[in-house]
Amino acid sequence: MTIAPRVPFALRSLAILVAIAAIWEGAKALFALPSYQLPHLHEIALDFLREGAGGERWVWIMAQNAGYTALESLIGFALGGVTGLVLAVTFAQSRWLERGLLPYVVASQTVPILAIAPMVVVWLGTSWFSKAVIAAYLTFFPVTVNMSRGLRAVDPDALALMRALSASSRQIFFKLRFPASLPYLFTALRISATVNAAQYYNWRPANLWAAILVSAVIGIVFYRAVAVVERRVVGWSRVVPAV
Repeated sequence: MTIAPRVPFALRSLAILVAIAAIWEGAKALFALPSYQLPHLHEIALDFLREGAGGERWVWIMAQNAGYTALESLIGFALGGVTGLVLAVTFAQSRWLERGLLPYVVASQTVPILAIAPMVVVWLGTSWFSKAVIAAYLTFFPVTVNMSRGLRAVDPDALALMRALSASSRQIFFKLRFPASLPYLFTALRISATVNAAQYYNWRPANLWAAILVSAVIGIVFYRAVAVVERRVVGWSRVVPAV
């Protein structure tokens, strides 16, 4: 039996990018879309080289904005992750608190972020902290829900053995429940890692698409960073939990 050669990941990624570019340009030509609806890819690329009001190239301006966005997202990511982790541990320790607070946690996600973001800006201003709070708001919910599930997804036989050995609640938590919940935690963190907000918006279509592209790159970098940490921390896990 002939085994087909394995295509390198880089080549597969390149093939996907080429296909997306072909579909993009094909759709623009087929439907005769004007540039304000869908700019050419070369127009987006050239926008990075355009000079701003101060004479700087937009590639440098966007790089600076991307740095600020990455820092704000990282702070919000950490704040939301810690908040979600504390809530999940609290719910795991107290069913009464879970029944009382979890409905409010779920209800908080029914309000669109477009409605919450202006309120946060009004209360906290336009500083980096307000943007970090918005990122934290989008991060804490998946961490809370997945971590709560993970803390209870322990092997019943292992739990019975720990209790038979007279293990304390603290020992059961740190030696059994918390390690078992780590794959669930990292699943939530990989989802939350892509939360970020573009710092720059403009009416220029090419510039807007360029900002979206930079924002997407930041999200991908965060996602890959969490995935690398996950492989090192829970490399022993062979189970990928459902979200």
